[in-house]
Order: sequence, then C-alpha cells, then structure tokens
Amino acid sequence: MKCGLETTRATTDAGAESAVPHSQATRQSLPVSVLDLVATRAGEPAGNAIARSVELAQHVEQLGYKRYWLAEHHSIQGLACSAPPVLIGHIAAATKTIRVGSGGVMRPNHAPLVVAEQFGTLEAIFPGRIDLGLGRAPGGDFQTVRALRHGSDRDGDDFPALVEELRTYLGPERPGQVVKAIPGQNSNVPITLLGSSGFSAQLAARLGLPFAFAAHLAPESLYAAAQLYRECFRPSQVLRKPYLLVAVQVIAADTDTAARRLFTTPQQRFLRAIRGETAELMAPVDSMESLWHDAERATMHKRSRAAIAGSDATVQAGLEKLASETHAEEVIVVTETYEHSDRIDSFQRVARIAAKIQFAQGDAYAG
Repeated sequence: MKCGLETTRATTDAGAESAVPHSQATRQSLPVSVLDLVATRAGEPAGNAIARSVELAQHVEQLGYKRYWLAEHHSIQGLACSAPPVLIGHIAAATKTIRVGSGGVMRPNHAPLVVAEQFGTLEAIFPGRIDLGLGRAPGGDFQTVRALRHGSDRDGDDFPALVEELRTYLGPERPGQVVKAIPGQNSNVPITLLGSSGFSAQLAARLGLPFAFAAHLAPESLYAAAQLYRECFRPSQVLRKPYLLVAVQVIAADTDTAARRLFTTPQQRFLRAIRGETAELMAPVDSMESLWHDAERATMHKRSRAAIAGSDATVQAGLEKLASETHAEEVIVVTETYEHSDRIDSFQRVARIAAKIQFAQGDAYAG
C-alpha cells in the first residue's frame, strides 16, 4: 500500500527522550471514550442538552471512561456543539480526572493561532486533561462554510500546512519565531488527527500522531484507513507505535430488541439529515419501515454498518470483533437515545463490557 502523502514536518528519531517508553505487549481491558454531539429535542433550549452532557461526563468519569470529546457542527438545528472550546471548558470544570477534548476542531474553519490560544488556555486551566482532535471536514453545509471562513479561501487541501502551523504554536518556541501563542506556546497539548478516509490516516502516520477514524460516518473506509495508518506509520516524539482510535455508534440494552428500538432514534436523525430536515432527537419507534423509502433504507444500512446495538452479549461480541479486526487501541463510543436514562444505562453497560474484553496492548498513548 502506498504512503505517498507529503508533509512539512520531518519525522524524528524513534529514540528521542520524549517518546513514549517502549514496553512489552501486555493484556489489558479495552479503553473506551465518549464522543458527544450535544443533541437537543424539538423545541427545547440548548442549555438542557448541555446540562445532560455535563451529567453524562460526570457519570462516565466514575465509570472509568478515558476521554470525553465534543464534536463540532454548525448551523444544524438539533446539535448544540458549534463551539467545542467553550463546551470543553464547561465539561472540564464539572469533572476532575477524565480527559476532555475536541472530536474535533474542524481546522480549516479556524486560524491556527486562535486554536492554539484557545487550547493553550484550556490546558493552563486544566493541566494534563485537554485533548485536541483535529479534522479537515467543514462541519456544515456550503453556505455555512462560507460564513465561517469569511474572507478566506481555505479548504481541506491545505490541512497538512495548517496542522504544521498549529503544532508550531503549541510546541517549544523556535529560533526567530515572531508570532507566539500566549498561552499555548510549549503547552504541547496532545493532538489527534481525525478522519473518515485515507488522507488523514496517511497524514497521522507520517507525523507519528494518534489517528481517530469516524466509523460512525464512513464505515466502508474503516479497514482500509486502519491498514494504511499502520503500514505508513513513522515513529515520532509523540508515539513509537501507531495508536488507532475508532469512533462507532453503540447502544446497549437489556435485549437485542430493546436496543434496536432505541437505535431508531439516531436512524431517524440520519433519515431527516439526508432529506435536508432538522436533526433533533426523535422518540424511538417500533419499526422504521413506514418512515423510509427503499433507497433511504439502503443508504441508512450502509451508513450504520459498523454500528453495534443489542444486549450485553451482542455488544461484547461486536466490540471484540471491532478491536480484533482493526487492532484499535481505543474505542470512542457514540450513543444517542431520546431518553437520557437510556443513554446513561447504555454507557454503564458498555463500561462493564469493555472491562471484560482483554487484548494485547503495546505502547500506550500518553494523551
């Protein structure tokens, strides 16, 4: 497989002092984290959804989840996640130990210096707990992107250069550097590249950075991207070995039937999205058959191919299969239900399930 993406930062010696120490592979439980889109119900204020996110973050912290990430979406009625840095600060202030970060900041929408200052400030307030996930997708439609990038012709093609500039502002000050991120310079906020294709997989590999694949958005590209990331990976000051995170939709419940019914809530959101309608949380239904056409059903099934919804046994089998086939070091759980209590219950179940899944783990990512 080709690894031809050109980047602007040279790889560093695998023996650099700041590299994560090498260790023999050990058996450990599957690490799990959370991706939150801060979903709202029809007609409710955004503050209600944000309050639910705070409660969920506090809950999963107690359950042992590793990270709590907030997505970035713009101009989508039903998602209150247009300002990740603000939400990250709010969630971090309400928790104590869990890492909090972006899943992710859509880099072409924001000047590198601004991102460095925002996350440098967060790191100064919550040292050792902030993650910076970076994506190159717009996070909105064409008109919204134009509004976000007013006066700028940036697009995803300059993503590698923007990542390099951002790393300059977050890393040690360089000789002759005039513009500095204050706070931010030398904060070394951990960066993870996000993606749903091979482009970001190659870039993360070339830079020796962790890579988070959005299997909840593009399951058909998961295995190719995972393989590309591992084959092209070059050791760096951050990682000696690849560190792959996979984001996937998961809903766990008492029975397969109950979980599949809860899963109709995110299915309805996606159906409404492809129709250009609003994306609020909808109450679950017994069957989707009367709600979609054949083409829509086929699109939905393709989109949810990586989703795991079922009883504890079904979810355990699904997570074991995912970890085994992708060799993921961490799973990022995306769970949306209409009732907050069902969401809490699902995350409780997944925590118990993940604790049972033992797999060989080599070098760990310090972030």
